[in-house]
Amino acid sequence: MNMAWIMLVVAGLLEVAWALGLKASEGFTRPLPTVFTLLSMAASFYLLAQAMKSLPVGTAYAIWVGIGALGTVLLGILLFGESAGLWRLLSLLLLVAGLLGLKLTA
Repeated sequence: MNMAWIMLVVAGLLEVAWALGLKASEGFTRPLPTVFTLLSMAASFYLLAQAMKSLPVGTAYAIWVGIGALGTVLLGILLFGESAGLWRLLSLLLLVAGLLGLKLTA
């Protein structure tokens, strides 16, 4: 796995962090979660930009968004008791299949 893919995965994980940070910041009214969110956003965008230097833009962006969406939905289920219905979980499996397909064809 080359460095661009590692940066892309970390960028996606940071996207999950800032999405959860947005919730914790309560509309940017709580200082520490707000700072965490903004730093996570900056680092995520920076790593995405670096990964895009050598990865196709469509693939990189889709993988970044996919990791963020998948991680945020899963943590929403685990941490906030959001719905884990059958169709929602099957949709996540479709997302994972699409991400794997993009990775394998990049």
